[in-house]
Amino acid sequence: MLMRQPLDVVIVGAGVVGAACAYYASRSGLSVAVVDRGPVAGGTTGAGEGNLLVSDKVPGPELDLALLSAALWRELADELPPDIEYEQKGGLVVAAGEASLATLGATAAGQRAVGVEAFAVAADQLRDLEPHLARGLAGGVHYPQDAQVQPALAAAHLLRAAGRGGARTLPGVEVVAVLTGASGEVRGVRTDKGELLAPAVVNAAGTWGGELAALAGVELPVLPRRGFVLVTEPLPPLIRHKVYAAEYVADVSSGSAALQTSPVVEGTPSGPVLIGASRERVGFDRTLSVPVISRLAAGATALFPVLADVRVLRTYHGFRPYLPDHLPAIGADPRVPGLFHACGHEGAGIGLAPATGRLIADAIRGETPVLDPGPFAPERFDTTRDAA
Repeated sequence: MLMRQPLDVVIVGAGVVGAACAYYASRSGLSVAVVDRGPVAGGTTGAGEGNLLVSDKVPGPELDLALLSAALWRELADELPPDIEYEQKGGLVVAAGEASLATLGATAAGQRAVGVEAFAVAADQLRDLEPHLARGLAGGVHYPQDAQVQPALAAAHLLRAAGRGGARTLPGVEVVAVLTGASGEVRGVRTDKGELLAPAVVNAAGTWGGELAALAGVELPVLPRRGFVLVTEPLPPLIRHKVYAAEYVADVSSGSAALQTSPVVEGTPSGPVLIGASRERVGFDRTLSVPVISRLAAGATALFPVLADVRVLRTYHGFRPYLPDHLPAIGADPRVPGLFHACGHEGAGIGLAPATGRLIADAIRGETPVLDPGPFAPERFDTTRDAA
């Protein structure tokens, strides 16, 4: 047995979502262990840009979760070390033409109605916010609440803070079975290093959340959605906000398996500029795609011509944990008492992690949730329940 004493909760996954679950669970007084078959932030978190966005979400449950998370990230930024590189830099969404601008304006109006700060920016004012933007754009919307962190460091420091509350992090430990009792209730996990006993198990396994759910005997259709990021050479400050094309919002919410790219450009405190974004469902194919990289570079230089002569030092890619309705699975799974899910956030997991952690801690303790968890019910995809 890895730990002699039974725990209150075992969290499977040491990415930023699992780390946030550990942070809020341990802070509430629960004894916690976090296990991951790889290192901390070794999966989707480590391949992310660190975006904490409200701008790319339409009114509804995900935006509610994002607004709560934005407030929690501000609290965490005061508690965690500056190493997490939290910046409330704001976002700027730009439209190339009048039709795109009209759609963007309608989206912003709906967002403002539920508490998002969104300010229209006329075409002749765009370069006041971003002096190096291309000329000829139709206009945009400024979102001051958008922010950024360094995701791997954020996950590591959340786990370190959880450790101060007694939580243990166990990297390099693979869960091979979910242990259940005579009535089907969770009683822990079996790993390749031994057993961890606990009446609650949290599935924070990201893209592999469906596999972890299957070990518990339930269906959760998490699929990988691949995305590439380009990283430039270090540059003097050029780009002040997270800047992206209005079409990015539609790409995020699309269910298409085909390749989609829309320019997303942002600077970092250390100097390199990050360039995205692409989305495609190709399984866990890690092949470097030159056409995707070319499209990302072309989109970035169309927005910022100044980048045309800048060197790209490297590219990396990761797999977003995608669920068919674009909402994460968060909360208790009624099919297996004691099983909780915190996965399927697609590309928004870093931003949504704190609110997810709060909801999971509330659910494990049986407390009134901070917001309605109903839309995130893990069992909503269960085809056997539908048939019944």
